[in-house]
Amino acid sequence: MTIGEPRHGAPAFVADILAREAPLYGKYPPIGGSAEWGQAVAEWLTRRYGLPAGMVTADAHVLPVVGTREGLFSAIFVATPPADGGPPPAVLLPNPFYQCYVGAAVAAGADPVYVNASRDTGFLPDFLAQPQDILDRVRAIYLCSPSNPQGAVADAEYLERLIAFVRARDAVLLADECYAEIYDQTPPTGALEVCARLAATRLDADPFHNVLVFHSLSKRSGLPGLRSGFVAGDAKLIAALRRFRSYIGPTMPLPIQAASAAAWREEAHVIANRRLYAEKFDLAASLLSGRLGFYRPAGGFFLWLEVGDGEQAAQALWREAGVRVLPGGYLAADTAGGNPGRAFVRVALVDDLATTEKGLCGIRRVLAP
Repeated sequence: MTIGEPRHGAPAFVADILAREAPLYGKYPPIGGSAEWGQAVAEWLTRRYGLPAGMVTADAHVLPVVGTREGLFSAIFVATPPADGGPPPAVLLPNPFYQCYVGAAVAAGADPVYVNASRDTGFLPDFLAQPQDILDRVRAIYLCSPSNPQGAVADAEYLERLIAFVRARDAVLLADECYAEIYDQTPPTGALEVCARLAATRLDADPFHNVLVFHSLSKRSGLPGLRSGFVAGDAKLIAALRRFRSYIGPTMPLPIQAASAAAWREEAHVIANRRLYAEKFDLAASLLSGRLGFYRPAGGFFLWLEVGDGEQAAQALWREAGVRVLPGGYLAADTAGGNPGRAFVRVALVDDLATTEKGLCGIRRVLAP
């Protein structure tokens, strides 16, 4: 229950397409993706977020990446130009965080600024409450919604404030939305969705300017080993990222692009996936409600349990129940306000229902008898 690796099984049609398209492994794939792949992604974004027809175009607004981690890392190099002799640019990121965000900021020569996301803030970082000297240096903001590990979802108002902020400073919002298709009740609002609403009151040439979003088949379709995702948004940034990746970025093999296009077009397996997660959250609620600060997250497939000391709790669970979870402090950085993950453990509900029940019963027996 440590790693967020979906184990519901891959959709059967993916293996069939990979086998059928295997001869295409003999061709170099285009860095911008095939026409079929680009159309499938543009259509999915339009359908999923209710965007006006034609607002997202495959040529201008989407780019394949070999898993969102690679895209999230690469994008920072076009979002944060080198400092011109003044103080280094600042990159705001949530705390707890996906480690890729920090690595990217440091590699780009920027200062990573950890913004705590605690129960007091609804488990979403209050980016705009930072000191003015930091806000003046911001070149990029990493946002994960639904968040890892807490499962909090940014609403339209929250996203609109961030978009207004980055546009006012010509910075970039990097919205990691890889958990967007695993939700409890309401589909999470997306950053491009908010951009489209704002475009109705503006005359911008590009409705997505200063915004990039990242999506993946790893969580949505249970295909973490396929390494298939995309980045979408600001056309100028997409063009710059395409140029950057043409020198150093891996390209997605054509058979994987074909299988990915089919996965973005097919929704039945995604609905079935959500149903399986819902059953496990139902089980968790029945076993842990009223214990360990349990709450049912709006999105994602993690429990974020308050245990006092995450590292000690994780050791006790392994020692006494054979259950492995991740100490929350390992996902966060120490700041002046403390480590917002230290009192928690992250529990990944990625196994089948029977295995999940054994793990949750072990957690209850050891930590909340």
